[in-house]
Amino acid sequence: MPRLTRRALIATAALPLAVPALGPALAQEGFPNRSIRIVVGFTPGGATDIAVRAFGPRMGEILGQAIVVENRPGAGGNIAMEAVARAPADGHTLLLGTIGTLVINPMVMRMPVDPLRDLLPVSIAVDLFNILVVPMDRPWRSVADLVAAAKAAPGTLSWGHSGIGASPHLSGLMLDRLAGIETIGVSYRGGAQVATDLLAGRIDYSFATAPSVMQYVETGRLRALAVPTAQRSRLLPNVPTVAEGGVPGFDVASWYAITAPRGTPDAIVNRLSDAMRQALGDAEVIATLNRNGLEPMATTPAQFATAWQAERVKWEPVIRSGNIRVE
Repeated sequence: MPRLTRRALIATAALPLAVPALGPALAQEGFPNRSIRIVVGFTPGGATDIAVRAFGPRMGEILGQAIVVENRPGAGGNIAMEAVARAPADGHTLLLGTIGTLVINPMVMRMPVDPLRDLLPVSIAVDLFNILVVPMDRPWRSVADLVAAAKAAPGTLSWGHSGIGASPHLSGLMLDRLAGIETIGVSYRGGAQVATDLLAGRIDYSFATAPSVMQYVETGRLRALAVPTAQRSRLLPNVPTVAEGGVPGFDVASWYAITAPRGTPDAIVNRLSDAMRQALGDAEVIATLNRNGLEPMATTPAQFATAWQAERVKWEPVIRSGNIRVE
């Protein structure tokens, strides 16, 4: 399978969607006939919550119905995913899923539902990056400093993440693996809680989601050491990559995406995807997302399906080799 890069997806997102005729009158004229619920599997104030609350209102205006955000945290997003998978397949209940929820969780834990079997791709919503941050009272000024400290005291440095299989968790594991260090990972229910403990100095570092810590980096309350992606972020151009900091081959990216229950009519899926494309093209929505370290990344359902499969191919050998399981 050819590698589908984030840049390629962002480029294709600029193209107009090829939306087929909406077909049945029910799908075309009867949908939506009430508010649309977008379920988020993490706590308020975290990156997923910030993302959906940025584009949701505009998407609701386009569809002519309110978008209601429902936070159902727990089990790495699985509680929310199960609720959506078991909801009526009429387009009125959607999931804002992450790579962790949709791709990693099925590889590392027993799950009540199978996302590939029980959900349909609608559109990727946003592309985001994490930031390797440390409390300001820590002496480290670079990735090299952090790695040296971890090697000097194996098994003592602690880092926070927003759940098993989420991109901050995978980033922390990859740093251990590629840098040859031994550290302590601490799991939280959401990015907001990670930020709270970073600010209090209760953990040493985190590959925190940009929306949950960007404001603290900009105001000097947390120190940004690096971003984990292959290229620097255009939103933080002066922050180097982890690879630039002395850990070659380091590259962890992420996106959030909207899925619908399996069985949702194609006409409704396409209408939702088109509404997302319009909402994510709105100047105010883009500005809000960018302020929080997010970039709009609307795709067709087919493009999303390709990206979904590409992430499975990328992470499956990593999970297998690391023997990562959640009981």
